[in-house]
Parts: sequence; structure tokens; C-alpha cells
Amino acid sequence: MRTRLMRTRLMRTRSAAVLALGLLLAGCTGSGGSDDGRITLRFQSLAWQEESVEANKELVDEWNASHPDVKVEYVQGSWDSVHDQLLTSFEGGEAPDVIHDASDDLADFAYGGHLADLTDLLPQRLKSDIPHRSWETATFGDGIYGVPFLQEPRVLIANATWLKESGVRIPTPERPWDWAEFQQITDQLSGDGRYGVAWPLKDPVSATLNLSLSAGGQLFHRGADGKVTVRFESGDEVVPRMVHDQVGEDRSAPGSLLGSGGSDTLPGFFAGKYAMVPLGFSYRQQVVQQAPKGFDWQVLPAPAGADGLTQGVSPQTLSIAEDSPHKKEAAAFIDFLLRPGNMVRLALGDWMLPTGTRALADPALHTTKDDWATGTALAAHLRPAPAQSVRGYPEWKDKVATPAFQEYYSGAIDLDELRDRLEKEGNLVLARYQR
Repeated sequence: MRTRLMRTRLMRTRSAAVLALGLLLAGCTGSGGSDDGRITLRFQSLAWQEESVEANKELVDEWNASHPDVKVEYVQGSWDSVHDQLLTSFEGGEAPDVIHDASDDLADFAYGGHLADLTDLLPQRLKSDIPHRSWETATFGDGIYGVPFLQEPRVLIANATWLKESGVRIPTPERPWDWAEFQQITDQLSGDGRYGVAWPLKDPVSATLNLSLSAGGQLFHRGADGKVTVRFESGDEVVPRMVHDQVGEDRSAPGSLLGSGGSDTLPGFFAGKYAMVPLGFSYRQQVVQQAPKGFDWQVLPAPAGADGLTQGVSPQTLSIAEDSPHKKEAAAFIDFLLRPGNMVRLALGDWMLPTGTRALADPALHTTKDDWATGTALAAHLRPAPAQSVRGYPEWKDKVATPAFQEYYSGAIDLDELRDRLEKEGNLVLARYQR
């Protein structure tokens, strides 16, 4: 009797545990419906600036108020961990329905079957409003796996007073500096413990590759068989060689900041240690918030090369998980989120540029205040980042390119060694993804 009682209790315990586990797993699923027929979509946003988070949450609330049968649940993600977090959620069948990411993070997910092909899900209004060059950033093979909606050029944020007093020519999008003139001016502005430029290159790869497009750099070359190889050619040398010389020879850039992030340069910039800092366009928000009273700053276009002001970008994207059972509803939410007026709100919240042509024409993005007009003038020159569709790019970047560029910029290796490592070691990595 006692044995039977113990067995009964054990069976009840196991049943309770199974029930609890089932409820837990049900709560972790990416989406679902309720007993009353309502659909719930999970939207994972990577917005982090206060204005951007507020804009995203407001739009979710507006959608929910006007779509009682399809509720969107806002989920906060983080840029710092999004790749690994998404990989885990895809493998565990718990991915959010609508996924905020960047286009240069999509290739492996798209080719791996984790993202839905949006080609037949998106309305024509949205397809035609975003330029083809932007759609290319999220196109892999024959499918579209993300909607590119926000992008930012790299610009020079400059101490306006310092430049004015120096008498140097101030560049404009119509008459930019070229790379040689930029190097000459940073040398001219340096001395007495002050530097013409500070390069925050904690992530040296994307900055170098995207700026190198202006000089004709391409680095990744796709053959007739569709396979990609790395070739470090003359156009790829221009920007790395200049940064290397500014740090090691001209002494017009401090080597101590090479491993820093963009925000790390701002205190020294405000203190008058550096005349210019190359940063993403969205850093203007931090400058506005943190600059001391009376500090005069301005936005200048990045230098131009053989291909003019061309530079690479990896736009922020919105994708749909392949496992989502409500793809049509998720696409409708994306369409709502990216209506022209809403896209402007998202751009203003993130201090970035919208990809949509109607949104980009909004007067709010063409003001002289905070130099919005300078950024919008560069929009037509933005192209897909060189590594956009390269499988294995994250591993190549982390294991090969980042340490190689860091060592070159610091003077630990020369240009030939940089080329050798990017090509030989890099092609070994890429080959594993292209078998």
C-alpha cells in the first residue's frame, strides 16, 4: 500500500512537472493566438536611444489601438548580443515574429532558412518607395530577407571654431575634401599636444571597408561560380594607409584611441584635443546632449576618392522569422511601421536617415539645425557595404580582419602583412562557408 501510494505521488509529481514544462514552452513561443481568436505578434526592437525607444513604443501602441485582432508585443533587444541571441532563438524555435537587425547580420540567417522571403509578402507601395540600392543590402540569392529602413553615413564631426580660425577650406557635399587633402589638413591642424583627427576604431573593419568604397575599394570579389574571394587591391589600400600614416608618421591622430568606441572620443573632442572625429551621423545626438555650453560644432562630409562620396552602409532592417505562423500579419505591421510619416518619426528618434524616398524628402530632415541637411545630401551616395552578402563574414571579421587591421594601424605589421593575412587567412574562412 505504501509502495503504491509513493508510486501514485511520483506519477502526480511527474505529471505536474510535464504540465509546468508545457506551459513554460508555450509562453516562450514566438507568436500565437488567444482563445478569443486574437493573434499576438512579438516585435523585437533594438532601439536604445530614449527618443527611438519612445517612437517605437508609440507606434506599437497606435497599431494595437487600430488593429484589435492582431496585437503586437514589444520586446526589447540589444545590439551587443543580437546575433548570438537570434541564433539561439532560431535553433530553439522561439524567434520573435518581427526582427529588428542590421543588413550585414542577415546573410547566414537568410541562407540558413531562418528568415522568411519577403518578396511576395510586402505591398508594392513599400517596395517602390525604397530605392533598389537599398533593397540590395537585404537581398540574398533570389529572395528579400529584410526591409532596410534606417541608414547612416559616416561623417566628420568637427570643432567649427578651430577650423574657422585655422583658415582651412571647409568642405561641403558639393566640394568635399579628397583623401590626400584631408590628410594634409589634419597634419596642418596638429601640434602642441593637439591632433587634427581622432580615429575611434574599436570596430575597424566596417569603418575601413565602407569608407574605402569612395577610393574604389571592394575587397570581396564574386566569381562566375558565385563564390567570393578576398583580394586586397590598390583601392583597398587608400584609407588604411592614410590612417596608418596619420597615427605613425604624421602624428596627426593619437594612437591611444584606436581601440576606442565613438563615444570615448567625445570628452577629448569637447576639450579641444582633436579637431575632427569620423563618426556615424547619429552621434550628433550625443554631441547635442553632452557638448559644453558655447561649443560650436558642425558636420562635414567624409572625404571623397576616385568614386566620389560613395560609401558603404548596412541599413537597419526588419525581417520576419520563417517559423512565424502569421507572416501576412507581420508584413502588415512592418508596412504600418514604415509608412512615410512613421519612417520619419523613427529616423528622427534614431538621428539617422530613412531609406524611403518620401520620408527622406520630409522638411524635418533638411534643416540646418543639427546639420540634418548635410546628412540627407549624402543619402544618394550610400551603397551596400562590401561584405553585405558574404557568407561567413562575421567569422572572417572577428577572427581575421579585426586583429589584422588593429595590428596594422598600431604599427605592429606592415601593409604587405595586412594584405597577406586578409587574403590567405580570410579566404580559408570563407571557403568553409562556400563548399
